[in-house]
Amino acid sequence: MSGETVARASAPPGGPAVLADLYREHWLGLVRLAALLVGDRQSAEDIVQDVFSRLHGRNQDALTLAYIRVCVLNAARSVLRRRGVAARATLDRPAEEADSAETVAVLGESRQEMLAALGRLPRRQREVLILRYYLDLSDAEIARAVRVKESTVRATASRALDRLARQLGGPR
Repeated sequence: MSGETVARASAPPGGPAVLADLYREHWLGLVRLAALLVGDRQSAEDIVQDVFSRLHGRNQDALTLAYIRVCVLNAARSVLRRRGVAARATLDRPAEEADSAETVAVLGESRQEMLAALGRLPRRQREVLILRYYLDLSDAEIARAVRVKESTVRATASRALDRLARQLGGPR
């Protein structure tokens, strides 16, 4: 069986156990994906929980990890859109939340710099890099998730890496 589908040997086809198995096996990875996209773990957990809640009661035969990833990606985009609207609606930009001392110590300075640079990339560039290097997806899988052509994925990744190199002051 492929990694994209869940073994259904113990559950009847279409039963709620399929969704529960997907949740148990992939919750943490999906939360990490969402956290990289939206920038904080609390929102990421809410996104993943909301996605699984919305999928409950639907046809369980069609559920795959790839489909759920796309749902998480779309939900993260919605959160970022809402944040953008809220930020534009306020006259004063809220101050950046400071990471705790523990977080800073664990992540280290270079990782903080990389995450900050990644956060400054345009949304699609950030998504492509996260899907490629964090989830280790192929160009074809990224193209399906982001709904673009494979050539667009390659071009977007190249532009994103060039931009990251410029931001971090390194050669590309």
